[in-house]
Amino acid sequence: MSTPTEQEIDGFEQRLRQRMATQSHPLNTVPRDTSHLPRGFIPNTPLSVATISFLLGSLFSFGALLFVTNGFGLYWWSTYQLGYFLAAWSAFHWGEFAVTAGWNRDKCSVDSFLLENGSLYHIAHSVALLEYLGTLYFRPENKQFPYVSLIGIILSLVGQSLRSAAMIHAGSNFSHIIASRKAEGHTLVTSGIYNYLRHPSYTGFFYWALGTQLVLQNPLSFVLYLCILWRFFYQRIRAEEAYLIRFFGDDYRKYRQVVGTKIPFIP
Repeated sequence: MSTPTEQEIDGFEQRLRQRMATQSHPLNTVPRDTSHLPRGFIPNTPLSVATISFLLGSLFSFGALLFVTNGFGLYWWSTYQLGYFLAAWSAFHWGEFAVTAGWNRDKCSVDSFLLENGSLYHIAHSVALLEYLGTLYFRPENKQFPYVSLIGIILSLVGQSLRSAAMIHAGSNFSHIIASRKAEGHTLVTSGIYNYLRHPSYTGFFYWALGTQLVLQNPLSFVLYLCILWRFFYQRIRAEEAYLIRFFGDDYRKYRQVVGTKIPFIP
């Protein structure tokens, strides 16, 4: 048996201190699972969590007020469509952290808000807002199709429900990061919502995002979201399932043959 190196001992002691700190202080945002330590620029502190939650809650309240009142008709931009989009966006990000904190505590950190989700993610939302506001200002008649927005509201609510339900049901087996190694206690979840959808969290986000663009009645952004999300999930599912087959072998192969994703052209 080889003797552990000093570097390995230091690494073990650091992980042990992090685990003990998390267990001693429930408000600490350091994940017990060290592979999920934050990688972004936002400080991983309770103050950051409180600040982000306050800002998201404020944006949600503003959006909900716009949605319910249609902005009282005060300004050209104050519409129920914009209000719903802002409320749905803020609720999604707060919900990601809340569900992780409640049902997957070992992996919870400030990164669980998914606010540092890549530049393309924020560019896409910015383009969607610019398309909506630009069209609303110059061609407001192109935003006067309430049934399209109603379909978008329903689709986004269904998508959000699917994603949250998937994260809650999977519990500690869920991860925002593709796992390259099988963690202790990692099991193959095939019951509940996973009995009907193979990747319900991905399916949920796919339809949530498309639904928001129907609410805004953004034809260009709808097509953009459709193409970007389909490509992203096609590649991600292929990469993730390669590891799942390595972890669970024939059990996962059989599961994959029976249960689909319900994302078009991703069987």
